[in-house]
Amino acid sequence: MLRFILNNQEITTDLAAGSTVLDFVRYHKMLKGTKIGCREGDCGACTVLVGDIENNRLIYRSMTSCLIPLGNAQRKHIVTVEGVNMDQLSPVQQAMVDTNGTQCGFCTLGFIMSFTGFVLHPATKKYDEAIAAIDGNICRCTGYKSIERAAQVITQLVHEKPVDKTTSWLVKQGFLPAYFIGIEERLHVIREQLKHAPHSNGETDKLRIGGGTDLVVQKPSAVKHAPVQLLSDTAHLKGIQVVNGECMIGASVTVSEFVESTFINQMFPSVKKFIKLVSSTPIRNMATIAGNLVNASPIGDMTIFFLALDANIILNDGTQQRNIHLKNFYKGYKQLDKHAPEYIEKIIFKVPPAQAVFNFEKVSKRMHLDIASVNSACLIEWKNNIISSIHLSAGGVAPFPKHLSITCEFLQGKQPTAEVLKAAIEIMNGEVSPISDARGTEAYKRLLLRQLFLAHMLQHKAPANEVKKLLLA
Repeated sequence: MLRFILNNQEITTDLAAGSTVLDFVRYHKMLKGTKIGCREGDCGACTVLVGDIENNRLIYRSMTSCLIPLGNAQRKHIVTVEGVNMDQLSPVQQAMVDTNGTQCGFCTLGFIMSFTGFVLHPATKKYDEAIAAIDGNICRCTGYKSIERAAQVITQLVHEKPVDKTTSWLVKQGFLPAYFIGIEERLHVIREQLKHAPHSNGETDKLRIGGGTDLVVQKPSAVKHAPVQLLSDTAHLKGIQVVNGECMIGASVTVSEFVESTFINQMFPSVKKFIKLVSSTPIRNMATIAGNLVNASPIGDMTIFFLALDANIILNDGTQQRNIHLKNFYKGYKQLDKHAPEYIEKIIFKVPPAQAVFNFEKVSKRMHLDIASVNSACLIEWKNNIISSIHLSAGGVAPFPKHLSITCEFLQGKQPTAEVLKAAIEIMNGEVSPISDARGTEAYKRLLLRQLFLAHMLQHKAPANEVKKLLLA
């Protein structure tokens, strides 16, 4: 049995854990404000808020309900647009009205929920954060300028929002119905009552699913009808810690949790800039790190990120663990060095030295929120203007995410002159095998990889004049 709170109603249901929250709220609870659009997490018309206890505090995140397995609602607060409606319009809703932020109206409810998620988060109150909150919502009518004006109005209204007791302040200011104040206590009661409920973490004959952002798109019927093992909230698969110079990331850590980690921001000061290139806010709020690795997409963004860190993964079959290099995990297109009972338990990498520089680059048909044509990451350590250590990865140029080991071996111990970089590019071209497809021709992808490699070199403080000789060639 699944137990959660939907708006102000406690829900108990024995519906399939692999069915979606979208179908539950529309067809079982007849809450039609959550719209059906793409069913792939792209359009944002089905956006809801999901409240969960994080670090002993109730935090709400926007998510696309078309991809949320109903089982992942367990112990949480699911909020649809009906759940934020009151006798009068909320300031968020009123701002959309006053700025003419809606035309046909189909997408509007999703924008309302994303903006409400922005005001609900204790740490966000700036205009650019409001715009980032709606990066997963598509509108075909307005041209977005009126919605941007609504964001400006909303930002002005929350400029005094406190970090502590945020929900109470929002209720007092009319942003939320009063029932929100009691939700955290109600969730704690449900969590306590479910502590002793049977769970399926040790079962291996079920379809394993984390955030759902891959499997629910690829195999919606299989996920809906198969017995599923839900990993997203498994306690031992969560958390980020640094121990003895190694960073250990739980397999079910989401991309949003990753980028919000103090440890990660200390190691990678530009991580927020990099992650803007990875999907949209609602998807990052759901997608797990291990899910991206196991998906084995040749252009998986987080896979490319961790390949450049020379990461290891811990596989667990329920009885024993196995530690392997991530770069050895991929054997061919969608082929993994993983036995059927195994699942990823942790991702581990050495904390880069203070003098090391990390960079992530991505080119896609749209600058943001799109599948990469080519993506690449690079970690370099320097000593006396010599590359003392380098790890370089690339996606979209091979049947699987690629660690460019031969190129790295060539560059190690060398000064990055134009001649050396040119030779490295030739070696790199021999390591990759791109194909022509909808995202570009083979020649185009080789050109992109070359340019991204040189962009890494500029970011890594290689002599600019030497790099520019090749960029302008």
